[in-house]
Amino acid sequence: MRFFYTLLWYLLLPLLFVRLWWRGRRAPAYRQRWRERMALGYRPGTLKHSVWIHAVSVGETLAAAPLIEALLARFPETPLIVTTTTPTGSERVRALFGDRVTHVYCPWELPGAYRRFFRAFDPRLVIVLETELWPNLCAAAAARGAKLMLMNGRLSEKSYRGYARLGALVRPMLGRFQVLAVQTEAEAERFRQLGADPQRIKVNGSVKFDLTLDDPVKTAASALRAEFTQRPVWIAASTHPGEDEMVLAAHRQILADQPQALLVLVPRHPERFDEVAGLARRRGFGLARRSRHDTVDEQTQVYLADTMGELLMLFGVSDVAFVGGSLVPVGGHNLLEPAAWSLPVLSGSHLHNFTAIADLLDQAGALELVADSEALARAVAALFADADECRRRGEAAAAVVAANRGALQRGITICASLWPSRSGS
Repeated sequence: MRFFYTLLWYLLLPLLFVRLWWRGRRAPAYRQRWRERMALGYRPGTLKHSVWIHAVSVGETLAAAPLIEALLARFPETPLIVTTTTPTGSERVRALFGDRVTHVYCPWELPGAYRRFFRAFDPRLVIVLETELWPNLCAAAAARGAKLMLMNGRLSEKSYRGYARLGALVRPMLGRFQVLAVQTEAEAERFRQLGADPQRIKVNGSVKFDLTLDDPVKTAASALRAEFTQRPVWIAASTHPGEDEMVLAAHRQILADQPQALLVLVPRHPERFDEVAGLARRRGFGLARRSRHDTVDEQTQVYLADTMGELLMLFGVSDVAFVGGSLVPVGGHNLLEPAAWSLPVLSGSHLHNFTAIADLLDQAGALELVADSEALARAVAALFADADECRRRGEAAAAVVAANRGALQRGITICASLWPSRSGS
């Protein structure tokens, strides 16, 4: 089965390059560093006895950041290589860790590329985040004698059904993992149904609960909030195409009752910043752009946060949070960042990537689901009008975060049990 899977990858290779070129029209970084996608140009033996951590993009990188920091502190002599697949993820790794880790793009799912990668960086432990389950990566690690760990593993019902149709490919892949550290018992059961060894599955919780609000983040949020004066502020975070229109329509309705209301709008992908700015202007909103250091005055109705790496801080300037990727069928984004700031959380119903977290917040009365722009406008306006309810929901959200901490430390303990010795074993 893996032979045909690999053959398909090789047949699709020209299309992968075309896709990179096409995406590079709007995000030029996709047209750079193509050789890394094939693991070309690396010198064998660049690293020795390293640990490889793979996170796809920004969200996974931010979730993995506390783990990486802890591993750097605990094992300072072990080289860490951190891979991503997107330029935005790459930028986050470099901004967070600089030269304390080695960073390259993860190779495409090709046996030859993985062989070159392993010869160059010699990872003895491979830690993959969330749902980064790749048969050829796992086979390459096993062939080199590297241990495999899934950290913060999640498997939605939709993903489970897809994997279940490929049992001959998936079962051997899961059998190569020493540990599958998953977020919930429901996900553990899905992995068991796919053929994973129950003894290797650990229900560890989500490391996303272990996020911290550092003093520099709090200070930056306080300074920016001071620029907004006493205006009611809501944030629409990680929005996608089709969602920005709904958010702006909701804000227009909110302004009818709260003319001083300010929307902090944070598109998910940087290549869309200019597009969303144009959309807001065409709809007649007074716009300020963070990247241009525009002044926020009484005429400003939308504050476009067109910078990278500041989302956590931006929640701290807001009174109410809407988390995007949920009014359109993307699957949602991290609901815990606004919860950590004690904000009431609003979301659309497309939450299949965050079902367990959404259920916890919903049961605590901290999450409200909205179906469209009208419902979003009503929910925000109601919270603006009822400070006590806004505070109650925010405190409930923060309590959910506090009650579920601990996955990070448990994950570090598991990593330590698999950690390669200096002799390479």
